[in-house]
Amino acid sequence: MNLVEDCPLGEQQQLDSMIIDPYTTFVYGIRSPYTKESYCRRLRGFFDAINLGKDKIFGERCNIFVQKGRADPNWAFNNILRFLHYQKERVGKKEITAGTLHNYVKTLKMFCEITDVAIPWKKITRGLPRGRRYADDRAPTIEEIRKIIEYLDRRIKPLVYTMASSGIRVGAWEY
Repeated sequence: MNLVEDCPLGEQQQLDSMIIDPYTTFVYGIRSPYTKESYCRRLRGFFDAINLGKDKIFGERCNIFVQKGRADPNWAFNNILRFLHYQKERVGKKEITAGTLHNYVKTLKMFCEITDVAIPWKKITRGLPRGRRYADDRAPTIEEIRKIIEYLDRRIKPLVYTMASSGIRVGAWEY
């Protein structure tokens, strides 16, 4: 089955416009609806920070950035670097975490790669702080478990034993 040959002329033109349109290509590359929402929010924030077409809809803003970025990769690189430098300063002020900064990088990198805007990412990521790769939680001690089990409500005991023996988190229970 050849997709191009099997499409009527009108559908073929629509297919061609989908392939050319950078916004559609970007959205196509995101599988999860949650990821799509967060990537679009971060990308919208980036466009706002660089004052790119604030009066235009999001799809048009994506298309404008790609057109300018393909025509002048230094323009795109400088805007991304300036934006990430500002976010890095926010990390230093403890306004955001290094992990949040890396989420911005992932969004911008995915957008630029999928729309063929050439950016030297090694130059950009080299100066970024490392994010924490661990959580601030820990397993309860046996003494802490014993203290919780002393609670008078009989329903607590099986829950605590299940959680302690299986490693399930508190947030997994629907109550």
